[in-house]
Amino acid sequence: MHILDSRRLTGPNLMLDGPGAVLEVRLEAGEVGPAVAAWEVAVRQLLESVGWPSQQLASRPFEGGVSLAVSAPIDALYAATELNERAWAAAAAQVQGQKAPRLSGAVAALLDDIQSQRNPPLLSLYSEARSRGLTFLLGEDLVSVGSGKGAMIWHIETLPDPKTVNWETASEIPIVLVTGSNGKTTVVRMLGAMLQRSGRTPGLTSTDGVTVGDTLLEEGDFAGPSGARMVLRHTETEVAVLETARGGILRRGLPVERADVAVVTNIADDHLGEFGIESLPDLADTKLIVAKALGPGGTLVLNADDPLLVERSQGRAARIVWFSLNPTLPLLARHLQQGGTAVVADHGMLVIARGEQRTPLLPVTEIPVTFGGIAVHNVANALTAVAAGLALGLEPGVMASTLQSFGDDLEDNPGRANLVEIGGIRILVDFAHNPHGMAALVAVARTIPAERILVLVGQAGDRGDEAIRALARAAWELKPDHVVVKDMETYLRGRAPGEVPTLLVQEFTRLGLRPEALSRIGPEVSAVRKALEWARPGDLLVLAIHENRRAVLDLLDQLTAADWHSGEPLPGSPALRG
Repeated sequence: MHILDSRRLTGPNLMLDGPGAVLEVRLEAGEVGPAVAAWEVAVRQLLESVGWPSQQLASRPFEGGVSLAVSAPIDALYAATELNERAWAAAAAQVQGQKAPRLSGAVAALLDDIQSQRNPPLLSLYSEARSRGLTFLLGEDLVSVGSGKGAMIWHIETLPDPKTVNWETASEIPIVLVTGSNGKTTVVRMLGAMLQRSGRTPGLTSTDGVTVGDTLLEEGDFAGPSGARMVLRHTETEVAVLETARGGILRRGLPVERADVAVVTNIADDHLGEFGIESLPDLADTKLIVAKALGPGGTLVLNADDPLLVERSQGRAARIVWFSLNPTLPLLARHLQQGGTAVVADHGMLVIARGEQRTPLLPVTEIPVTFGGIAVHNVANALTAVAAGLALGLEPGVMASTLQSFGDDLEDNPGRANLVEIGGIRILVDFAHNPHGMAALVAVARTIPAERILVLVGQAGDRGDEAIRALARAAWELKPDHVVVKDMETYLRGRAPGEVPTLLVQEFTRLGLRPEALSRIGPEVSAVRKALEWARPGDLLVLAIHENRRAVLDLLDQLTAADWHSGEPLPGSPALRG
């Protein structure tokens, strides 16, 4: 019976509709009921004592424990985590038959914390912004209301009295939230390209960075609240398309309380076992939190081919636009009969369906990133982007012409299903980071002629052992002649160095890979160099790249510029031996 994690929640989340604090605690099954009851009594007592009697409580059991959440004023979230932990300490002692700490003794310390964090102007601005339906953002020592060119920004220490603010200057831009297990970044980029072609400047966030128009603001993983704030405060952003990762949702909640479009691409086995998310239904509920940000006119874009999304989206008040690779689904027939909208792949065409009306958009084979329709996951991503584009009012012709050229340049979607030919070998680079993504990559790789095949694979540490082994099994379906397992030191995420690569090596060995056909290399770029050194004309290298995408693509560009051929020394390498 101990605390697994305790943290602030700054936006709508799995348990609350707004800011607060949550902790996960480890419990035996029989302890959950008594523990929650004791916690509720203790936390209510503390809330009354510090002057927060109207705050909301929420509890959520999971296998092996329970999550306990309490809402709180936005200027006192650190104090709220302390209050929650003190209430839990009293509850745990009671359940274990021990002497509980006196809650009265905690009140003075909590009141001191609350007083030290109090910021009346912040609360006033927050309340006024919400009453006006304006985006409110707090972070990086800045406070802003509105978004894009309509954002008003102040330093947290120099906040104005709301009565002195010229609220007429604050305005909003459309906001799109994109989440799911796979395809998020590609959908964000596709939709961004559509917006640019329509003459609107998109601000994009993803696991690869933050861009506004053609300008890269920051490189790295910004699929969380900090990237969203960067885009929404940028005066040139006309539409914000924000990749919204599971981790950020669970750690802090949604980056915004208001959105016009929310997208969930799919649900796949990934990241289970963190923050009380133990099953695929749990994960679906987590992803669907994006729907909490939708107002009355908002649109929820969902995958009709995903049974869990269909099931867990029942009863949602938001307008739903479905997308599907299977146009004959009964769900779609009912939806369209009721006047709904869907985007489907039908006999090789992308089709917009509205009620009885059908509008062919373009053949799937004309979309470069689908590899002639073979890359089914990118067909689905194109459907998703079109569905979101419809919700934003984009013209079908603009979306079709965008898709026809998207992927012609590697920079359209760097690191996602990029196929290049250098020095007599073919190289397929992708982000494949879970079994579902690896299976999609394997399906594409199978269509590419090759004398021999090498697979480079690695995994972050925040997956269970079985998920890591499943990644190896998905890669093994390609029957590779050589496997390079990389260490990902920047993605240990609680694992010991070398632990994840060892699991992958063990699984490949169990599957039948010969020791001489397996290499284990440290940094990602070194692993890529090893793959290139192994290759000879006619080979295919399938590279799952996660940590150093830009460095890898730059290396490939360097080889192309140098007219490098397989078997020759790599730049910066000693001459090959043997």
